[in-house]
Amino acid sequence: MKASPANRLVIDDDMTIYQAQAQKEQLLAALAAADHLELDLSGVAEMDTAGLQLLMLLKREVLQQGKRLTISGHSPAVQQILDFCNLVGVFGDPMVISANA
Repeated sequence: MKASPANRLVIDDDMTIYQAQAQKEQLLAALAAADHLELDLSGVAEMDTAGLQLLMLLKREVLQQGKRLTISGHSPAVQQILDFCNLVGVFGDPMVISANA
């Protein structure tokens, strides 16, 4: 996970139970430092329900704090779990579906 300009955070690791605690701390710290956080998930190769819970926690914190969250670069793994759990609309971010998906 690396921060880049314009309050953009790129996650280039899996989002599973094995990374959840460290990622939770990093995501909440990034949110604390920004009024608008863009989360790029294009590098997420694997996501389980722990990763999904992190996204839902982040969304809840954004709403409670009156901040903005934009999720971009939905990898196929992210698309799959959001679709499977019927949560695509919860985040409100457009997803671009690859022709190879």
